[in-house]
Amino acid sequence: MLSTPSDFSECFREWEDLEKDFHQIQDAHRLYKQKLEEVTKLQDSCSGAIARQRKKLKELTSSLEECKQNNSTPTISSETENSIAEIEDSIKDRADAFFEMEAFLPKKNGLYLTLVLGNVNVTLLNKQAKFAYKDEVLDALFNFLLVWYYCTLTIRESILISNGSRIKGWWVFHHYVSTFLSGVMLTWPEGTLYQMFRNQFLSYNLYQSFVQFLQYYYQSGCLYRLRALGERHNMDLTVEGFQSWMWRGLTFLLPFLFFGHFWQLYNSMTLFKMFQLPECKEWQVLMCGCSYMVLFMGNFFTTLGVVYQKYMNNQDKSKSI
Repeated sequence: MLSTPSDFSECFREWEDLEKDFHQIQDAHRLYKQKLEEVTKLQDSCSGAIARQRKKLKELTSSLEECKQNNSTPTISSETENSIAEIEDSIKDRADAFFEMEAFLPKKNGLYLTLVLGNVNVTLLNKQAKFAYKDEVLDALFNFLLVWYYCTLTIRESILISNGSRIKGWWVFHHYVSTFLSGVMLTWPEGTLYQMFRNQFLSYNLYQSFVQFLQYYYQSGCLYRLRALGERHNMDLTVEGFQSWMWRGLTFLLPFLFFGHFWQLYNSMTLFKMFQLPECKEWQVLMCGCSYMVLFMGNFFTTLGVVYQKYMNNQDKSKSI
């Protein structure tokens, strides 16, 4: 940031410094254009040389095959056969080497990209850019799968509710919020802020998948026993009629559940802090922070309420025995 000038002499000195910087920028840009032209010429030269090599190697392979057919009688010495085998192996290795070289050279787009983008060059010319774009595509695919998963989950739950299933209202709303959150994450553009939150987001989803597996294992086991005893409806998904034998599994599950809830709170606080940064321009940061806060509050207080209710019911049953 420029210092505040107190008189004209300081203004003139500031202008002279800016002039020097501008001339340096001009020289750097002129050098950049020169190097860019050299790189373009090198790219064309390498692509042409590879194409010529491929053509000559193809012709050489055909010539070797013709020689083998014409000299099918055992008149070729073993030394010649070994030389031919070495050449053929080298030709195969050369094809792999050319493939690696062409990965860093501009190439023509396929039919689909040509129809969509025209002849725009989409080749990424360094490994860092390739890895960054690959990660971006994988993240977009992962977030799309999350949106699809929660959308199908809300549809299935609506069908089950229509058929008599008793599902608590918060858990249905939880899946709608998760769908919204996944959709916002899908639209979050690649940038510094996204990279700051990316590892935390992926780690959270990995842990959440583990907890969902534990929940499924616990609830399916409880419901199977209750249905076998004729105490639950066949369309029920959650365990409302609590039994004393369920405490063993629940006390094992609760620490994992509460840890996941507080991780949602941690995600929310992280995103709220990121939103206060000067470089934060993406609206997705605030929306994701609010979504995680809603998920934490709903999950935490609903879980506490359910545990308290089941504990009191269990105490009442113990007293009545």
